[in-house]
Amino acid sequence: MPATELDPALPPRHVTSAKVVAVRGRDLEVRDDLVVGEEPLEIRAAGPRQEPVQVAVTMRTPGHEEELALGFLTSEGLLRDNEVRAVSYGDPGVMAEPDDSVLVRLARRFEPSLAARRNFVATASCGICGKASIEDVAVRSEALPKGLPFVARDVILSLPDRLREAQAAFERTGGLHAAALFETDGRLVAIREDVGRHNALDKLIGSRVRARELPLWDRLLMVSGRVSFEIVQKAAVAGVPIICAVSAPSDLAIRLADRLGVTLVGFLRGDGFNVYAHDNRIDLRDLMG
Repeated sequence: MPATELDPALPPRHVTSAKVVAVRGRDLEVRDDLVVGEEPLEIRAAGPRQEPVQVAVTMRTPGHEEELALGFLTSEGLLRDNEVRAVSYGDPGVMAEPDDSVLVRLARRFEPSLAARRNFVATASCGICGKASIEDVAVRSEALPKGLPFVARDVILSLPDRLREAQAAFERTGGLHAAALFETDGRLVAIREDVGRHNALDKLIGSRVRARELPLWDRLLMVSGRVSFEIVQKAAVAGVPIICAVSAPSDLAIRLADRLGVTLVGFLRGDGFNVYAHDNRIDLRDLMG
């Protein structure tokens, strides 16, 4: 595919074209290049006969807005099972890009103080920033069931290649994070990409909310980049028992994974990986003397 050809299978504005001056050694070329999209998304919620309440504004890569809104509300503890009545977008008569605003209609009243108290301000790079305290960040989450699933080491080692093979937009831009859900035998369930790690995961969780598959107790999560506290929190709220990443976790992510019963794998590259919490879910018996 030529470098400037946009993939019609990708969502609108997911990937765009920009003119660049490319320097390679002593060669210079002016050409078009593909870059990842980044736009604000307003997430609102409302109950029956209730005026919409603004919950958050996040910078995201356009595409899968409904899933992002549902996943965000779920992973932040603001959405319970089977209470979504409808999802709508902005008024096209008022907004140039109606999908820059999502309204989630609930079966019960949405309490405005929840959003105000949590003080949501999100950016693509770091997720939810500017919250009042660590207590606001720590969504209440029960510890995951002990034991199952029990996953073969070869399956864990195969995940980075399977993730990369499924990253359609990354191959064209090099600028997107990904979050993918796998069966315990390594089969891909779903993948979502975004300029922000947290958005990619929220989109993935939202896709499973729509499919009514939560909690995800028999699934594996693979993410590109590092694992922050927020990634562990969001995955745990969705019921994911195993998180794998190509890079490192933070110390707070490790402590949270240990407390919530989440198996946390980092530096998953080539034929190796580190397990930072709850290694009992990975079959390592052939390596033990």
